[in-house]
Amino acid sequence: MTSSGTNSEAEAEAGAGPGAEPGADSGAADHDRRSGPGAEPRRPSAESLSPAWELLLPAAAAPVRGRGRALRAALRDAVRSGRLAGGTRLPSSRELATDLGVSRGLVTEAYEQLTAESYLRSGRGAGTWVSEGVRAAERPVRDRAPGAAGARVDFRPGTPDLSLFPRSAWAAAQRTVFGRLPHGALGYPDPRGLPELREALAGLLARRRGVVADPERLVVCSGVAQATTLLGFVLRDEGVVSVGVEDPGSPEHSSLFAATGLGTVPLPLDDEGLALAPLARSGVRAVVTTPAHQFPTGIGYSARRRGELLGWARNADAVIMEDDYDGDFRYDRAPVGALQGLDPERVVYTGSVSKSLAPGLRLGWLIAPAALTERIVARKRTMDLGNPVVDQAVLADFIVRGGYDRQLRRCQRAYRERRDAMVAALGEHFPGTAVSGIAAGLHIIARLPARYGPEDVLLERAAGAGIALRPLRDCGTAGSEDGTLPLVLGYAHLPPGDIARGIAALAEAWRTGRTDSGRAVGRARSG
Repeated sequence: MTSSGTNSEAEAEAGAGPGAEPGADSGAADHDRRSGPGAEPRRPSAESLSPAWELLLPAAAAPVRGRGRALRAALRDAVRSGRLAGGTRLPSSRELATDLGVSRGLVTEAYEQLTAESYLRSGRGAGTWVSEGVRAAERPVRDRAPGAAGARVDFRPGTPDLSLFPRSAWAAAQRTVFGRLPHGALGYPDPRGLPELREALAGLLARRRGVVADPERLVVCSGVAQATTLLGFVLRDEGVVSVGVEDPGSPEHSSLFAATGLGTVPLPLDDEGLALAPLARSGVRAVVTTPAHQFPTGIGYSARRRGELLGWARNADAVIMEDDYDGDFRYDRAPVGALQGLDPERVVYTGSVSKSLAPGLRLGWLIAPAALTERIVARKRTMDLGNPVVDQAVLADFIVRGGYDRQLRRCQRAYRERRDAMVAALGEHFPGTAVSGIAAGLHIIARLPARYGPEDVLLERAAGAGIALRPLRDCGTAGSEDGTLPLVLGYAHLPPGDIARGIAALAEAWRTGRTDSGRAVGRARSG
């Protein structure tokens, strides 16, 4: 049985489509027949058409079976884009068919369809017009992915080496999943995530991070960003008005909580972690921490401070969100276990694969205290009904078969080498630079001596040389008290050779700018 859509389109091209008059297209049909079997009708040249109809020529030249669809799409696009403005009168179906060298039935069908969709309007004896209610389409699609436009070297933190993504192993896991995933599994999932992924993640996190991981209280999220907003909405519903954030800290925490209607209170750090006295005075009932490897300072919370922080939470009936963003990457010793393992009823544990695999996967997790679990799950359900099933199943297979552990070992080797390359390059080209924080993660804090300042001048010279930098001041109110220039430098995404060349280029930009400034001063004095 022939498809009705395809059949009507072929009939319209033959002149018998909807709205066509008997015999109205006999001339065009005779022309097609005179041209021989299978021959295309004569197509007009662009010179024979008014500019408004030139845009329809590609559609008129489309293959016969798709010509009607192409003509409708071309007209629709012309109206959306504003090339056919509202109030424009269109030629009659006979005139346009003759101009384009197609059947009148094809044009009539296009007019009728677009009239039904409100792109066109028509009336008996009044012709066909472009509707005034159609608005021109937005500008062409832009890519707003974060990046430093025009940078030769990007030392900003936060990005892993995406070339280390295990494409072959991931593709093998996809094939395995598609081969065994039942049809029923492709329906709407449990908003917490697939049971097999929650179970796999619970085992992984208990083994590697010391987390108390009950699969029933684990929620699969679109990264830590969504975990943060889920918690924010639930806290707001409980009457919380503000959340404490580390200062300096990740700027994203404040913006994400702001999106849920919560304010943030910057809280200072000391050498052991979040300072307890300002935290107690703040009156907040929730706080975000990065205890394994504080961002951006790079310190690890001391054992004493971890205990004090949990004591504050119990006494204040408060909740702690632990952002374990790169807890697996420690290069001088085994990673310190998660804070959540010490009190799972006071700590909301969050993490993701953004640093270990790729941020574009948008896969993360949240492990909630029992008192918050159901409300977080309910909010997740209303937010997006759950994460994509296939991606979850692939990650579960990848973890269970040992692929995730192998990936972590591969990344640890690479990132340790790159950290060493960064420290060595700074020592060579910026003598006296102090690198603070523990040997961990994907970034360092480099405090350049004051002689390389002022900071704004260094940043300006770096930008002029195509080198993207992130000063510590971008991460909070804490500034340099000793005159040094603290920079947050990411290294994980750059090969060791690129790191060495980038730091050398930064030193050259500073020297060149200094020489140019000296010459300018000399010229001013001589004048």
